[in-house]
Amino acid sequence: MSGLTRRSVVLSGGAAFGLAACGNGLGGDGAAKLDARVDAARDYLVTTYPGTRDLMAKAVGVLYVPLVTEAGIITFGGSYGKGALRINGATVDYYSAAQASVGLQIGAQQYAHALFFMTPEALSEFRTSPGWVAGANMAYALPDQGGSLGADTTTSLAPVIALVYGQSGFIAGAKLTGTKYTRIIP
Repeated sequence: MSGLTRRSVVLSGGAAFGLAACGNGLGGDGAAKLDARVDAARDYLVTTYPGTRDLMAKAVGVLYVPLVTEAGIITFGGSYGKGALRINGATVDYYSAAQASVGLQIGAQQYAHALFFMTPEALSEFRTSPGWVAGANMAYALPDQGGSLGADTTTSLAPVIALVYGQSGFIAGAKLTGTKYTRIIP
């Protein structure tokens, strides 16, 4: 193995460990701090994209992840964040969202996302799974600059609708497919 390849592996491993130690920690007042972040993320979402109010009203539950940090260097990357599942506006559980990626990449970004569970079955599957992975059963709704929600007929029939918003940084795009959600105790 050449020195450059080893260095790439070490740098990539360091990026993953650095990502785990990023500012997503909750500390001793974990639940209260996370709930406050979720409130702020939800308020930002409905203020900036008023069309999400209708989506929230139709959803049987919403998982808000107010801060996901994503980083990638050379060939490895990942993302991590924590959030709260709310049913009828009340927090019922806390979750982590983690994702690993392989491929040519460099950069870092932060974003928020929300998963809208549109059926009781989808919500039940999420809550009873030991580690739910976002995949093909999820549709994306894209907010536009005018504040409306881009949801077509296919999206409105999906059991889970994902919305990524509030992006900053310089990795192009943010996707949730392959993200693993695990229940945590803050």
